[in-house]
Amino acid sequence: MEVVSEGPGGEFLTRDALVQMFREFRQEMVVLLKDSYGTTDSLLEDVTRVKGQLTGLRTDHDSLQQAFTELKSKVSDLRHPKSLPVTPEESSVVSKSSSFPPALAKNKYNSVRYVVKTDRCGDLVIHVQGDVSQQDKRAVFLTVHDLGCNHYSFEDFINKPCMSDIKERSIFIHVDVPGHEDNADPLPDSFQFPTLQALGEDLLAVLDFVNVKYVIGLGEGAGANVLARFGLAHPQRTLGLILINCTGSATTVKDNFKAKFVNWKGKGSVSQSAEDYLVFHKFGHQLMNENSPDKDKVMSDFLHKLRGTINHSNVRLYVNAFLNRKDLPLKQYKSDILLITGVLSSYANVVEKLFQDLDKNKATLLRIERAGDVLNESPAKVAHSILLFAKGQGLLTSVTLPGVERQRTFSGSSIDMDRPRRFSRGLSMEEYDKPNLRRLSITVGDVPVQTSK
Repeated sequence: MEVVSEGPGGEFLTRDALVQMFREFRQEMVVLLKDSYGTTDSLLEDVTRVKGQLTGLRTDHDSLQQAFTELKSKVSDLRHPKSLPVTPEESSVVSKSSSFPPALAKNKYNSVRYVVKTDRCGDLVIHVQGDVSQQDKRAVFLTVHDLGCNHYSFEDFINKPCMSDIKERSIFIHVDVPGHEDNADPLPDSFQFPTLQALGEDLLAVLDFVNVKYVIGLGEGAGANVLARFGLAHPQRTLGLILINCTGSATTVKDNFKAKFVNWKGKGSVSQSAEDYLVFHKFGHQLMNENSPDKDKVMSDFLHKLRGTINHSNVRLYVNAFLNRKDLPLKQYKSDILLITGVLSSYANVVEKLFQDLDKNKATLLRIERAGDVLNESPAKVAHSILLFAKGQGLLTSVTLPGVERQRTFSGSSIDMDRPRRFSRGLSMEEYDKPNLRRLSITVGDVPVQTSK
């Protein structure tokens, strides 16, 4: 046995004896501490129990953190447009793409170009102005152009100074009818150009493609007729319709213009008489108005694009579809309608006749004096009427009407000076611009609409 030390009595201490001495000393110190601080033998058990509870709390915290992360992801999905539910009636026409694809190109107005596949209309080229992910805070407009034009006709209008406030707080989705995108190839002979009815019904694929819930339709001429049919076929997806020079009958204008329309000269060019038809369709009696200083420039720009960037044979197919349209039962539409025409338009009388057949509680007619092509000749008046219409749908309420709302504010402050003030929570511009969904649900209902094929 190894000797490690000598004790006070001269005896030798072994290692085991020293270990035992230290153990006894430690025990005496523990007893002394208990007596000094009033602790019990269960202290170690208490500490062990608390430690276990802390471990359990940490586990619960990790579980809650994971659940919060999953909830945050679901909220993000709900805010993202791709989560929009589609009703069973609308599920027959869906986008062939399950996700929002990258943009193909941007133009000078920063419009993003996409191609949408449809059931009956082939590939539709669309141009999107604005951030679609912000649709809950913006007004969304769906536009369709007239004969001899494409998306540029509305892009040019929207980028005028009078539309700047509306454009800033809106999203515009411009649709080119088949074969009308810039520098398009002729549509193949095997392609069956759709009727205006089929075009209107297939526009649902555009909304599903960009995951937009509902829109205000904004169309001109033949495009107005297409959007009206879209509104009748899918009332749940429209807040209202703004229709410029819209025709409601199948025969009144058709017979009138067939006398003026002459066959196209082959597939590579537009004959003079066909060109004259498109010019008269677009500008009407404005051609005889000598008081329009920009008349020559506007017509020159129209003809330049018609002769240069738009495929003539495809324009002919759109014209034929317009001339073979069916009656438009617009009086069955349950939401608000704004009809706009110029007094000098070739369709002024037709638009007024259409207005007479509509419910005056839902429809409004704007006749603009000394104008044929209202988008180019009277853009400020059209912009003002669009803003009023959107406000009526609970949209763009933060955009000020020039000379109206500011004056109302000043007059209200002077008249109500002696009245007690009522405090209320202020709303942000985003909250002001949210659409009135209750109005939409009350207006649309679930009544099926029958349209002429």
